[in-house]
This record gives sequence, structure tokens and C-alpha cells, in this order.
Amino acid sequence: MSAQPQPRRNWLVRGIAQIGEGGLFFLAILAALPKSLRHLREICRQVWFVGAMSLVIVMTCGLFTGMVLALQLYYTLSIFGGTAALGTVVALALFRELGPVLTAILVAGRAGTAVTAEIGLMRATDQIDAMEMMAVDPIAYIVVPRYLAGVIAMPLLMCLFNALGLFGGHLVGVNWLGVDNGTFWGNMTATVDLWKDILDGVWKSAAFGAVVMLIAVFNGYTTSPTSEGVAYSTTRTVVFSAIVVLAVDFVMTAFLT
Repeated sequence: MSAQPQPRRNWLVRGIAQIGEGGLFFLAILAALPKSLRHLREICRQVWFVGAMSLVIVMTCGLFTGMVLALQLYYTLSIFGGTAALGTVVALALFRELGPVLTAILVAGRAGTAVTAEIGLMRATDQIDAMEMMAVDPIAYIVVPRYLAGVIAMPLLMCLFNALGLFGGHLVGVNWLGVDNGTFWGNMTATVDLWKDILDGVWKSAAFGAVVMLIAVFNGYTTSPTSEGVAYSTTRTVVFSAIVVLAVDFVMTAFLT
């Protein structure tokens, strides 16, 4: 009679246990943070890997996101005779929501999976165990630099995403659809607020960077030392990052607004 609820209960217990393990792992990262600051060269290398190597996909998606936004919103605003507000609506949509969220999901798919696979391969080839035997803290040398790289690079990538999004919106709105250039930029600069709109997106992107990289390094560090385990952990990084980013976005939006 109790055979059917048993798998569900086991699944729930494993999920709660993994959340607890993730919290303890985050505390271990914070504890190793002062020690890892000695590895500034490794931190800079990881910022390059996470940030600079993600520029192409982030900037390309930002450009086309802004173009699609302008194209869709123009016809919606034209119904109410509000096409003069096109620049404002595009900017607010990018700064408040689309910029931070899409950048986080793109970085999770590009850099997060790479970090998980890299650390997972170190686990599978016993490199992490070898570091522990040589009295080298693997969390301070491997995990923390990649975690900090995500926190540092994510807001910068989000700014580039928004810049290319505004450029794409300008291309479609002004050069294609005929919105006045002065009206497009004038309404935008008069309405968009630095503290309320732009910096809220920066805080969101920093939080998303912390969450995405925590999921990436945790899945890589705790992966099973097999090829199937590494592949499974990489998939979990993408899926969990997308879900958690959207959940954190809802919570932060509720508090920030």
C-alpha cells in the first residue's frame, strides 16, 4: 500500500538534501574567499573566460532582442497612438527584465556548462583529490575564482546586452519604421531613471551571476566521477539555472518595486 508514495518521498528528500548541500557549499565558498584572493591571476583568467568569451552570443542576442522588441511594440503602441513612447518602452523592458534575465540564461548555457564540465572532469580524473593530497585547497583555487568571475562578468555583459538592444531598437524604430530620432531618445532619457531602472537591473544581474555560478561550480564539484555523471551535471546546470534565475527574478522584482 505504501509502495507508490515511496519514490515521491525519496525524490523530495533528495531534493531537500541537495538544497542543504548547496547551502553548505556556498558557506564553504565564503570561508575560502580570503584565501582565494591570493590567486588574482586565476580570477582574471576566469573573468576573461566567463565574460570575454561570452561577448559574441550576448551581443548578438541583445541586438536582435532590441530589434524584435521595437518591431512588436511599435505595432502595439500604434493602436493607441503612442509610437512616440517606443524608445521608453524598449529601454524599460531591457533595463528592468530582459537584459538581466536573458544575459543570465545565455551565460548559464555558454559559460556555466563549461565550468561544470571542467570541474567535473577534474573530479573524474582525480585532479581534485590530488590537490587535497598536496595540501592545496581546491575550493579556494578552483571554485572561488570561477564563482567570482561570474559575479563580476554578469553585470558587465548585461550592460553590453542592453546597449546592443537599444541600438537594435533604434535601427528598427528610427531607420525602418520612421519614428523621429529626437523623440525616440528624448522620451527615453526623460523617463528612464538611473537608480530605479538601470541600477535595479545591475543588482539583478549580479544576483543572477552569483546564483548561476553557484549552481555551475556545485554541480561540477559534486558530480559523479564518470562520463555520464559529467554529462548529467552539465544538463542540470542549464535546467536549474534557468528555473532559479526566473524564480529569483520574481522575488527581486517584488521587493525592488
